Amino acid sequence: MDEAVNENFKEEPPRDAGLWTRLPESSAMVMPAQDFTKVVALEAEKRRRGYWVPRAAIFAGAAVLTAAFAYELFGILAFVKMTPVQFLFLVLSTISFGWIALGSLSAALGFLPLFAGERADSIIEPPVATPLTSRTALLFPVYHEDPARIAGAIEAMVLELQALGRADKFDIFILSDTRGDEAGNVEADLYRELSEALLPVMPVYYRRRADNRARKAGNIADWVTRFGGAYESFVILDADSVMSGDTLAALALAMQADPKAGLIQSVPRLIGGETLLQRLQQFASNTYGPSVAAGLAFWHRDQGNYWGHNAIIRTRAFADAAGLPDLVGRKPFGGHILSHDFVEAVLLQRAGWGVHMMPALEGSFEGAPPNIIDVVTRDRRWAQGNLQHLAIVSQPGLTPMGRVHLGMGATSYIISAVWAASLVVGIVLALQSQQIIPSYFRDARTLFPIWPVIDPGAALRLFLATLTVVLLPKGLGLILAWKRARRERDGAAAIRVTIGVAYETIYSMLIAPILMLTQTAGATQILSGFDSGWKAQKRDGSDLPFFDAMYFARWHTGVGLAVGTIAWIVSPGLLAWMAPVVAGLVLAGPLVWITARRAGPFEDWALSTVEDLVPAPVLVETQSKSRVWAGRMRAEQAIDAEAAPAAAA
Repeated sequence: MDEAVNENFKEEPPRDAGLWTRLPESSAMVMPAQDFTKVVALEAEKRRRGYWVPRAAIFAGAAVLTAAFAYELFGILAFVKMTPVQFLFLVLSTISFGWIALGSLSAALGFLPLFAGERADSIIEPPVATPLTSRTALLFPVYHEDPARIAGAIEAMVLELQALGRADKFDIFILSDTRGDEAGNVEADLYRELSEALLPVMPVYYRRRADNRARKAGNIADWVTRFGGAYESFVILDADSVMSGDTLAALALAMQADPKAGLIQSVPRLIGGETLLQRLQQFASNTYGPSVAAGLAFWHRDQGNYWGHNAIIRTRAFADAAGLPDLVGRKPFGGHILSHDFVEAVLLQRAGWGVHMMPALEGSFEGAPPNIIDVVTRDRRWAQGNLQHLAIVSQPGLTPMGRVHLGMGATSYIISAVWAASLVVGIVLALQSQQIIPSYFRDARTLFPIWPVIDPGAALRLFLATLTVVLLPKGLGLILAWKRARRERDGAAAIRVTIGVAYETIYSMLIAPILMLTQTAGATQILSGFDSGWKAQKRDGSDLPFFDAMYFARWHTGVGLAVGTIAWIVSPGLLAWMAPVVAGLVLAGPLVWITARRAGPFEDWALSTVEDLVPAPVLVETQSKSRVWAGRMRAEQAIDAEAAPAAAA
């Protein structure tokens, strides 16, 4: 059986590794590397002529809020004369506030259609009964992942597509970059069983690359150039991705209906969390995320972004327009493009293809890292990829929206350093106020002293305004949850989600300084030339040893104690003002440890989401099938372990 499968399907053996590979006949496509300096004339500009209105509203509104913040802060600082240190504090604080204001205002604009009960998609979804004529490949790029979990998700998705009568329009490809024959053979054995089991319903193809150059982007490009010609579109799924049959069909129909659509991004909901951190992430994403995603769709329109998975892509558009070149120079800025998804979206936009978002689709799911250490590890890799975009953003061949996406991606990691710097400068200001004797006669011609009196009303207004802007997305998410609870006449749900928002807010305030420090250190390392490497991502929760958590947080704790001590020496009031930051840093070790532990009954209740309370059928089926495949894998490994001594003898 295996030899026949290889003989019929395997092509170009030197490109693949392992004893078992199943591939269809070649359908090659050319995917040229793109030139970022090349200016492409956009045929779709007429369609985008009115898009400046929502974009202007976002940026003009953020600019007004930021200017008001800067005006109030200037009035507080410059009560007599602005010093260089005060001016630096003004600049850093204004930049931080402006970044927060932009995100909060985007969420506010996304809240409006959701509150009105309207869809916020940037592309129209055709009727469900529309015939599907195009062929779509479902791609699972994997790198040292749990094959049982992936096999369970694939089987559940295939069965849903079969129930919808759409299975004949989809094929599955598992594209492995796993290194080493031991791990490679384990996954190959299981995927071979999966392929045989699903053969009557849908083909499941598998190959493991002998050369995994360019990482995930190279993995996908390898598939496009070898087999992409047989499919009008393909869906990228991560190892923890699950998508319902309805959602897959909706994406394929939307792509089929709009010949100018190049990519349609769904908005995955976080699911499956067991640790406290995962539950916090799920609750935040699924409660506050809808208005944020709707806001992005509102002003991105058909020049949106791509998050690397749970999205459908037109194969011809991707091959023609999104081939990634290697960047000139040494790592981390040179070499293969790491955060390829942002760049691929920009290249599709440049060629005139629509890059859309469909936040109204509810059947797209993914997992979350189990602890803060794994979040930081993933974040470090993402930071390098996004900062690498600084070498691209100024190239002449990009669209304005392309520059916005790349610039905002890089800024999202630099802003932590800006926040940290503003805190340091603020402490310096406080120290100066304690050590420097004020001069009350700054002008020799003046007969009366100038008293340095800060306006307490202005300081209070600034504090309340900042707090409102920071918490606005959480408040909007809470309002939408209340509206849903009222519609369903579920008063207990309204109480539960209110407690959940308060609980999540406290933890997010304490965790934010930890991430601020790690992102600042990571950005500094990257800008100094340190490469993050490529490590397999941890997806399953497990108890993190307490001493490991404390060791990871040793620098956070030291910085927190130093900052807290200085603040106390300057003024107990300053320490009270900085209490959330100081507490988050000093308690970083226990926080890392506690959030890595399994959530308790109260957290399970308060932080429960719709997917927890009423899980989608595809999620239930995925869990069930994954357990079955895990049992098979354990049984086969036990048989192999028993047979090994006999074979050696």
